[in-house]
Amino acid sequence: MLQIYRSTEQGLEKLDTIANGAWVNVIDPTAEEIEKLNNWGVDADYINYSLDADEMPRMERDDEYTFILLRIPIHQPESDIPYITMPLGIMILGNKIVTICKFETDILKVLINGKYRLLRTSKRYRLVLYVFLETAARYLNCLRDINKSTELVEDQLQKSTRNREVLELLKYQKSLTYFATALRSNEVMMERIQRVQLFNYYEEDADLLEDVITENQQAIQMTSIATEILSGMMDAFASIISNNLNAVMKVLAALTIIINLPSLVAAFYGMNVKLPGEDDPLAFLTVIGLSVGLTTIATYIFYKRDWF
Repeated sequence: MLQIYRSTEQGLEKLDTIANGAWVNVIDPTAEEIEKLNNWGVDADYINYSLDADEMPRMERDDEYTFILLRIPIHQPESDIPYITMPLGIMILGNKIVTICKFETDILKVLINGKYRLLRTSKRYRLVLYVFLETAARYLNCLRDINKSTELVEDQLQKSTRNREVLELLKYQKSLTYFATALRSNEVMMERIQRVQLFNYYEEDADLLEDVITENQQAIQMTSIATEILSGMMDAFASIISNNLNAVMKVLAALTIIINLPSLVAAFYGMNVKLPGEDDPLAFLTVIGLSVGLTTIATYIFYKRDWF
């Protein structure tokens, strides 16, 4: 999918052809769209970098272009790992800007929908900073969602004897690992941009870059805290599951003993040999009373020992 936008007084206007001051948003391009980008001056290597799931953040600069690659969070609720990160390529080419990503993302959607009133496609570097800022905000939102999800799993784990909840936490731990790696790489890339003073043409841009770096550091800190909490939680709940299972086995063992006591008495008096009191007319009631008495005593002992 290839979409072209340009700022107007009413907001972003969708165009059919490339124009000066335009923003080209590319999502999982087809062969024809890649060829079109090549004709506009976007090198095929940078398109491949932006679509490669394992590519790491960086910044490359030339006289004719500036290429920035950062990793953004992607939510995949049906996947084995609910939150992953993917590269987003940003190419500043002349008076145009091109964004390339494998997946459609909310980060670019909110920019297209007009979240930032000062967004102008002609101000290419300001647009890049808004992408950075929205990426950091998206990481923070995803981390809050992960915290809420782990709290729900925590409530289920307290009474669980299964591994399903622990495996659910493991999914979120993997997501946090992806987040930590991507956020640190993004930070290195942003600090390099700050050193080369790429956004120092306007003072507002330099201040905005500082805000972006601060937001990114906050996301790194939140990821680190969430990872430590989740790791400790998994260790604790692995022990809780084991203890819950032991408690169930203890109750089952106690019930087995209690149930077997009447059977034991009945087995003795069911033997085909001479037994004491067999001629007594109350023998049957005596056997029943003995069974009930032993069962009551065993139940009382197990109850006092907290085996139930």
